[in-house]
Amino acid sequence: MNTKNIKVNAQKTIALVAHDNKKDELVAWAVENKSHLSAHKLIGTGTTAALISKHTGLEVEGLFSGPLGGDQQLGSRIAEGKVDILIFFWDPLEMQPHDPDVKALLRITTLYDVPLATSKTCADYIVSSTLFNSEYNAEIVDNSFSIASRVEQFDLTEK
Repeated sequence: MNTKNIKVNAQKTIALVAHDNKKDELVAWAVENKSHLSAHKLIGTGTTAALISKHTGLEVEGLFSGPLGGDQQLGSRIAEGKVDILIFFWDPLEMQPHDPDVKALLRITTLYDVPLATSKTCADYIVSSTLFNSEYNAEIVDNSFSIASRVEQFDLTEK
C-alpha cells in the first residue's frame, strides 16, 4: 500500500462524538478540558455538538445526528483530510441502529491514521501529548495510487 506524508497543523480540527449512554461522560470531559479544546476547531454530530457547545461555551460545528448520517459526514471529512483527531465515546455494550456506520467510521479513522480516543483515558492521553498543540507529519494511505491501480484493473476498453 502506497502512503504519502501530510503536515498536520498546530491548530487541529477535533471531532467529538458520543453515543447516548456516553454523552454525559463526553460533556464532562469537554468541560474539564475546555482550555485544551479552545485553541482548536471543533465539530461534532447532532446532539453531542449542541450539548458540548452549551456546557462549555465553545463553538462546535454541528453535523447531522449519527443515525441520520452524521457518522458518514464525519467519515467523509476524515477521508478528505479535514479531521485531525476523533474523540468518540462509544458504547460497546449497546447495539446501535447505525452500527455499520459506526464500524465504518472507526475503520476510516484507522485507515487515515487519525488519532482516536474511545474513552476518557484515551482522550486524556491525546490532549496531554506534546503533538496536540504542535505541527507534525503523518503518513496516510495514498488513494490516488489505489484509484489508478483499480482503473487499470477494470479497464473495459481492452475487452
